[in-house]
Amino acid sequence: MEPLRELLASDHRQTLEFFYVGLQEVVDPTVDRHELLYNASVLAHHAQVSSHAVGELPTPATLTTTFDTFVLDGSRAADAATMEAAGAQCLLLAGFFEDQMRGRHSISWYAKLGAGFYYRAATHHPSVGKAQLLTAIARRFELWRRVQAELARSLRDLPYLMAPPRPIVS
Repeated sequence: MEPLRELLASDHRQTLEFFYVGLQEVVDPTVDRHELLYNASVLAHHAQVSSHAVGELPTPATLTTTFDTFVLDGSRAADAATMEAAGAQCLLLAGFFEDQMRGRHSISWYAKLGAGFYYRAATHHPSVGKAQLLTAIARRFELWRRVQAELARSLRDLPYLMAPPRPIVS
């Protein structure tokens, strides 16, 4: 049973590595490695958090949820962690899930909103290094959004990530 568990389960590190390698394949090799790792961590985090999570902020199903959570309720606009989460949700949904969101949402508007969330997060973040990273993500939000969309398309075009099991012959 252990080999099967290894095939079906993935931990955070494996998920992060999956997205990091995938992003490397679709991005210009001169991009900042910290930004690349950050984007991989956004994708890995949301791949492992349910849209019905209780103990932490759930992964939103649509950009409408992000709007309702962070724009209509602006009470936490000065909280760095909240603004970073809002930016990450915009990046995920307008980027990786662009094709699914495009029919109902203005991707360019949400990209500007997401960049703004990252700028606010950077302004309020206590760590200078993290604030610089968040500012860089905000400045290049559109680039990273497009890279995530390209990764999603390339993954969708793969017929299988694992070979189908062989039939049991009796």
